[in-house]
Amino acid sequence: MRMIVSSPLLRNVLIVDAAFSGAAGVTLAAAAGPFAAMSGLPHALVLGVGVFLMPYALVVGSLGLCALLPPAAARLVVAGNALWVAASLAALAQTQPTSFGVVAVVGQAVVVAALAAGQAVGLRRSAPATA
Repeated sequence: MRMIVSSPLLRNVLIVDAAFSGAAGVTLAAAAGPFAAMSGLPHALVLGVGVFLMPYALVVGSLGLCALLPPAAARLVVAGNALWVAASLAALAQTQPTSFGVVAVVGQAVVVAALAAGQAVGLRRSAPATA
């Protein structure tokens, strides 16, 4: 299996992604009812996102702690974050969010897009591992 030496940028952005995702996951799962009411988003969606983000944060955080990792794993995180941004914007079109909900969804989509961009740059800065 081909491996890369993860650049400091890639490791740092993966860890920031994990921290952001973990905090958001715990918050959304713990306060799904109030957040759904304030945002106008379906309770099941808010709770599901919160529950998904907690293990996601653990996986991405583990990748951020690795000096060596398969490039496919980093590309999967970048692609997943890009898909997350698109799904977030699609969710706005398919629901009836309040103004707060629009700001919250767009705000997190901007953060996730920035994380994906940073991860992509960090991946390009990573070097192939030598045997």
